[in-house]
Amino acid sequence: MHDGEESGFMSAEPARKRRKGIYVLPNLFTLAALFGGFYAIVMAMNGRFDQAAIGVFCAMVLDSLDGRVARMTNTQSAFGEQMDSLSDMVSFGAAPALIAYVWGLTTLGRWGWVAAFVYCACAALRLARFNVNTAVVDKRFFQGLPSPAAAALVAGFIWLLTDSGVEGNGYLDLGVFSLSVPWIMFVLTLYSGLTMVTNVPFYSFKDVRMKKSVPFAVIVLIALGIGIIGIHPPIVIFGLFIFYGFSGYGVYAWRRAKGMQTSVISTSTDEPDERGLH
Repeated sequence: MHDGEESGFMSAEPARKRRKGIYVLPNLFTLAALFGGFYAIVMAMNGRFDQAAIGVFCAMVLDSLDGRVARMTNTQSAFGEQMDSLSDMVSFGAAPALIAYVWGLTTLGRWGWVAAFVYCACAALRLARFNVNTAVVDKRFFQGLPSPAAAALVAGFIWLLTDSGVEGNGYLDLGVFSLSVPWIMFVLTLYSGLTMVTNVPFYSFKDVRMKKSVPFAVIVLIALGIGIIGIHPPIVIFGLFIFYGFSGYGVYAWRRAKGMQTSVISTSTDEPDERGLH
């Protein structure tokens, strides 16, 4: 009787195994973010640089949602993490570099494509480092400028000037003097790319708990913020990311002045096991 029960148990075991599948919901957001980056490249090729910039920002919003949706629905997977990294490389690495090059850097010759390549390469390096350092970095901070924010700096500048009627090969008139737009784009592209691979700490907002109750005034402030963005989105959004893009150096200087640890590596500097950290 015991042998029969054991045999029945063993025969039923394979029946309980389910085929591995792919979670649809979080990967749907990731694919939408990937489409945003692809759309941005296509619009840049067609000379629609304002739409290209908007595509990058839409990808940024969708990219911020896929991970949250996966955690809220308990549908995290190694496949989703890999897919997210590849989508980020297209939307926040290749797309901004190509848009910047086609819009203004092309007039600088080899200097232009060098700046675009440096940005693209730094985005790849930043994403690779993020994947392998996930377990050892202080969750409150990013190690270097996150790639979506770097893309927002590049795309936001293009969106702002395009909306103001300034061409990518023109000059920015500041009254007393004028600046060459391609060289401004050159400096901003290099700054965004190189800041991604620094060890400068940038606040991650990961300790903000969305499920926690907040005072009514917070909701009013959020509504006010949305209203301010609606006044002139290119100026307000670019201004916000300019502030964030330099905030890390302010945090670094403040920590150094206080004698605090400037590195965001919280537990170990050894390279962790890469499995499951993407």
